[in-house]
Amino acid sequence: MKKRLLLSLILLNVLMIPTMVLAAAVTITGMVANIASIAQIVANILVVIFWIITGLLFLAAQGAPEKLNTAKKSLYMSIAGTALVILAQVAMTIIGNALFSGS
Repeated sequence: MKKRLLLSLILLNVLMIPTMVLAAAVTITGMVANIASIAQIVANILVVIFWIITGLLFLAAQGAPEKLNTAKKSLYMSIAGTALVILAQVAMTIIGNALFSGS
């Protein structure tokens, strides 16, 4: 589990380096916006991957109760992950508008 977390952090850092170096706006605000944009893209890709895995688990279950329980848990986690990503994007939009729109 720790290896996956470390690999994920390394991958995230590798994906963020070009954005931070080649950022058009070299301000803190621009860098934070770029990092948030990359985080959104990565989160959306992960959600799609989790949904594909969930579908494959249901296909592989073939009616076996134990495998169906695992697939159902995966379905619930995919729904929760999708909701979390959507709520995070909405929160980032609301906070960004509140901070930078000036109204």
